[in-house]
Parts: sequence; C-alpha cells; structure tokens
Amino acid sequence: MHCTHAMNLDELLAPICPWLLGDGEENDIVVSCRIRLARNLIGFPFPIRATEHDRRLVRDVVQQAAAELFSQSEYCFTDIQTLSALDREYLLERQLISRELVATERTHAALIDRQERFCVMINEEDHLRIHSTGSGLVPRKVWKQIDQIDNQLGSKLDYVFHEQYGFLTSCVTNVGTGMRISMMLHLPALIATKEIDKVFRSLQKANLAVRGLYGEGSQPLGDLFQISNRITLGKSEEELIVKMTDLIPQIIAYERQARDFLIRNRREIVLDRCSRAVGVLRTAQTISNVETMHHLSSLRLGIHTGLLEGLDIATINALLLHTQPAHLQKRHGELLSQTDQDVVRATYLRKIIGN
Repeated sequence: MHCTHAMNLDELLAPICPWLLGDGEENDIVVSCRIRLARNLIGFPFPIRATEHDRRLVRDVVQQAAAELFSQSEYCFTDIQTLSALDREYLLERQLISRELVATERTHAALIDRQERFCVMINEEDHLRIHSTGSGLVPRKVWKQIDQIDNQLGSKLDYVFHEQYGFLTSCVTNVGTGMRISMMLHLPALIATKEIDKVFRSLQKANLAVRGLYGEGSQPLGDLFQISNRITLGKSEEELIVKMTDLIPQIIAYERQARDFLIRNRREIVLDRCSRAVGVLRTAQTISNVETMHHLSSLRLGIHTGLLEGLDIATINALLLHTQPAHLQKRHGELLSQTDQDVVRATYLRKIIGN
C-alpha cells in the first residue's frame, strides 16, 4: 500500500538553503553550482509514454528503494499532486522541483533530503531526475555528493543503460551521462556595461545554455542567470566538469573586469545605486518582487566591491529566496493578494535590512 512519509514544508523556512550560504569558491559571482542526473528504470515506459498506472508503479518502486537506503529522519517522500499550489511554488523557489512538476496533475513525487543536499524528482521528463546543489564554483564537490546518491539508488534500482550510448533518456541531448551542470551567476556589471549579450553569444557557440533564475522557460531576476551544458552524448562526467571549470572562470573574469571598470570610471554612480538600494529596502512601505530582486542585486554588488559595509552576504542571499512570493506567503501563514504581498515583503525587508 502506498504511503507518503510527509514533511511539514514549514520546516524549511528557518534554515537558509545550503547553496545560498555564500561560502563557496568565487561566491561573489557564482551563487551556486547544481548537477542533475537523468535516469530511467528498466521495465517501465518512459514518462512521455507512461500511463498513470505506470507512473504509480515507478513511484512505489523508488519509494521502496528510498525506505531501504535512508532513515526516515533523513528524507521525506511526497506526492506532488497532493500539495497545494502554494507548496509547489515554494519547492520550485527552493529549486527542489521543476516548473513541470508545479503545473501538472499527473503522478509525480519528490524524494527530498531534509538538509537539502539532494532531491530526486520522480516521473518528470525521466523516471528520476537526481540533483544536488552547492554554494559557489564547486562542481567536483557537488559531483562527489550526487554520484554517491546515484550509486546508492542504482544499487536498488535497475537503470536503463546502453553499452554504446550510455544512460538512455527521454531527450536525446541527455543521452550518455544524463548529466547537466548548471551554474547560477550574478552578472550585474556585465549588464551595466552592456557587455552581457557578447558574453551570451560566446556561451551559445560553446554549446552552453543561458536561462533565468528557475531554469528553462524562466526570466532572469536580480541579474541572476543559470548557465548549463546543452549536450552530454559522447562526453564523460569528467569531460563535462572540465568544460564548465574551464569556461565559467572566463565569465567570472569578464564580470570582474566590468566591475573594476565601473569602480574606476563610474564609482559615484555605482555607489549611488547601491546606497539607494539600501535606502529603499530600509524604508519602502510596499515593494514588488521584481524591484526587490533589482535592489538585492545592487546590495550584492556593493558588498563584493567594498562599497557597502555592515551587511552580511549570507543574509542578502537568503533574502533573494525569502522574499519570493511563495516563501513570503508561507512565512506569513496565509495566501496574500499581490498588493498584500508587496506590503508584507516591504515590512519583512525593513525588519531584516533595517537592523
């Protein structure tokens, strides 16, 4: 009989996500590093062809494997379709599930580590989407962690694997390792100097995808972008990691050059932007999510360039998440209209930034 080991999502409100601690390498520009593995199970149609009965069977098989591998204090296993729309958006904002799982009523589930070191989405585009996220430019650290989880699950589950092509997936671009490495970068100076399009064109030539804050189909907020590999076929995990660790430092160098240019030539303008951001966040009575992200981006820039003092980067990073609509409403304890969200957001910001 199917049984979901429930988790009170409010448990996630207090601690900051590990990937937002701001303690990893190159954390002034690389907010986080995320690695995702796509896996499918032998004996079941891939999700795009699966019936609801097939999906439920896959869910149950994975849940049984999790119960044998992990203690109940380590994880929760939840059926996504049983969650409210708010709770789904909440998990999306924490980057634990994808937009596809938010929008559908089919049988989907998530295996979530309570410390948010990893999450497994079940019946998304593939049977399993295993992902792990770390703070800063730490692909090898994240890979070590997700490889361990993958091996544990693989000891209980039979993955579809082809001797020539590797892991078989629903989308041909994921065939092979099934790996996607994604870096969330903060690039305010490249935007301010209007150099960002040139950088993006060079990334596209290198077969890297550029997406918004919540991945595919999302828009950039707060000068934050997700950059990831497009193709895994024919590449080993090591080759994919090397490619990202070779290319991302180039973008970091461009952003640092742009920041240096701004400080040398437009210091007063940048300082004014950062100071105004502090002033608005400390005094606003109502503020939208988009405006908040813009000002928090300015604060991150000011802190990392030495223009602002007395503000903690981990606090600012946490605000990037805690001022998002679902987090705001969860913390407030009730659904809010857009107007009320803007008022509650401003009150929360005054409390945190004003101290």
